Amino acid sequence: MLSKLIRRTHMYLALFLTPWILMYALSTMAMNHRDFFAQLRGGSDASYAMESAGVYPGTFPPGAKPREMARRILRHLGLDGTHYVQRAPETGHLTIYRESPLVTRRITYTPADRRLVVEKAAFRTPSFLEELHRRRGFEHDYPLEDAWGFIVDIVIAGIVFWVLSGVWMWLQLAGTRRLGLLFAGCGLALFVVFLSTI
Repeated sequence: MLSKLIRRTHMYLALFLTPWILMYALSTMAMNHRDFFAQLRGGSDASYAMESAGVYPGTFPPGAKPREMARRILRHLGLDGTHYVQRAPETGHLTIYRESPLVTRRITYTPADRRLVVEKAAFRTPSFLEELHRRRGFEHDYPLEDAWGFIVDIVIAGIVFWVLSGVWMWLQLAGTRRLGLLFAGCGLALFVVFLSTI
């Protein structure tokens, strides 16, 4: 009974997490061979194109922090969502990166004239995969980000479970123990060599 439960959990968990495991596999390949993919597209710098320009009509309370200002600006533009913001200490300019796997935008706010410039990054598959890979939850005030973070936790737990259940299933098959021990030993030895030399 226990053997059947472990095997079924091993299988169904793998089926449920297949999109995430494929995403992490492909995105890791994109990051591991970043220079190669950059050469294929003729450059590595992110390419932004002007999407819109205008003036922010609102005002900010005295002492407003960059994060609060960015949130107000994004709501005004109808782009509220996961973002990062930087403020230039000399000029007070805000640069907001509104991150999304499919479309990343850079919004620049100039306080002197309240000018807003919205630029859209060109879609590139390696960048899309890397954005998904680095995406994590629990850092922003958005429920969907937390849901994504929860799924990532399930992926982490799933990988640990696959390792443990794989070892358990290997030990149940007497005919594979010697060869399995050889593979496990070689993998561990190679890992230790890398840890001690790189």
